[in-house]
Amino acid sequence: MGKVAVRVAVVCGIAVVAAAAVVIHRKVKKSGMWVKAMEILKEFEEKCGTPIPRLRQVADAMIVEMHAGLASEGGSKLKMLISYVDNLPTGDEKGLFYALDLGGTNFRVIRVQLGGKRKGIVNQQFEEVSIPPSLMTGTSDALFDYIAAALAKFIAQEGPEFKLNPGRQRELGFTFSFPVMQSSIASGTLLKWTKGFSIDDAVHQDVVAELSKALERQGLDMRIAALVNDTVGTLAGGRHHNNNVVAAVILGTGSNAAYVERVHAIPKWHGLLPKSGEMVINMEWGNFRSSHLPLTEYDHELDAESLNPGEQIYEKVISGMYLGEIVRRVLCRMAEEAAFFGDTVPPKLKKPFVLGTPVMSAMHRDTSPDLKMVASNLKDVLEISNTSLKMRKVIVELCNIVATRGARLSAAGVLGILKKMGRDTIKDREKQKTVIAMDGGLYEHYSEYRNCLENTLNELLGEEVAQTITIEHSNDGSGIGAALLAASHSQYLEIYES
Repeated sequence: MGKVAVRVAVVCGIAVVAAAAVVIHRKVKKSGMWVKAMEILKEFEEKCGTPIPRLRQVADAMIVEMHAGLASEGGSKLKMLISYVDNLPTGDEKGLFYALDLGGTNFRVIRVQLGGKRKGIVNQQFEEVSIPPSLMTGTSDALFDYIAAALAKFIAQEGPEFKLNPGRQRELGFTFSFPVMQSSIASGTLLKWTKGFSIDDAVHQDVVAELSKALERQGLDMRIAALVNDTVGTLAGGRHHNNNVVAAVILGTGSNAAYVERVHAIPKWHGLLPKSGEMVINMEWGNFRSSHLPLTEYDHELDAESLNPGEQIYEKVISGMYLGEIVRRVLCRMAEEAAFFGDTVPPKLKKPFVLGTPVMSAMHRDTSPDLKMVASNLKDVLEISNTSLKMRKVIVELCNIVATRGARLSAAGVLGILKKMGRDTIKDREKQKTVIAMDGGLYEHYSEYRNCLENTLNELLGEEVAQTITIEHSNDGSGIGAALLAASHSQYLEIYES
């Protein structure tokens, strides 16, 4: 009996030791995996580094490309498109003006009553209209007739608070957010359709002429005064509100910038010199690229798998379309190589663009002690449950790395524009005020990104110069801005001014 008891005790002892060994092995393995995950994060953070000297190099590279793009067509990755806007709103514009904003599966019609003499916008109204899918792949006449009919209905329902001066033709600003080769303030040839449109007989046609013919068929006496890019519209909206606005930046799903350039500094301009001596340039800055941009393997992979490989590199590291996707790619690597979420990679995590930037922003701004918002988003969006607080802290840090790089690189781009305009220094102790109009969901709603951008710009400029530079939120450039540009390019301008 004694021998049996001893054997049982020995067997039990061996089992306990074995179980303990398994537990220790798992802990060691888990510890090793955690170390690996932290190595991946640390390496990513180092490659995303944006020290001030590097940001200055990015700004200087931007200026070089700006000069090249202004010198000749195709001379730079930056298109530096001439907008033909040489007359920005002053705030003195008066009367009733319209805008049509066509940029996707919906379009907006807008009317704005301007009070003149710094009274600004007295009244405004808009209506959003869906485009039937059949018209997105039909004929040019069918699409523009549909739009013109909606505009005619909108005008027919005009209330008494909107007053058109007797004997005046209605005037409209047309925001057309598709690739266009513009040839004047009110003409531009469609290069190609995007965003699900495919109307063959409209390609290589003047979109202003197509819309004008449709308006005539509706019996509408309306002049299209300006063909507008949304970034140029943002600049116009900002200038109407504040005469010190000289540049505009869109930070939303995509990104772009526009600024006021001296005509003498545009070698590729061969037209008559405008009275103002100035011209708004649409930079198309999303396509900027430089060896100084801190790109990682995740950025290279994202670019290679995108619809436009090798293009829009700057946009792919700073804009809302891509920030959340970069976070997803790093998390995926941590899940695959360091079992960050357990033994299997969560299936949803493998899906490109499943983690949008609004979700990333919500997790980044979570300040609750247990990071409840992070846990909730991981569960709802990625179907990942049972994360530890330690893991959630790592995810917040990852969001911070990606947002910080994007915001600081955006600030470097703004510095490039200011330097090109000579607004990065104080000359003769004269503190000239400079205002940059900003718009876009990323800038407006992602507060950590916005604050980082503004703080970085101040750091780059230095305290004294930073006091002369202001960033203002300028809302709805594609709508209100287009109507304001119709006003500043009105055929009745001299009558308004007299």
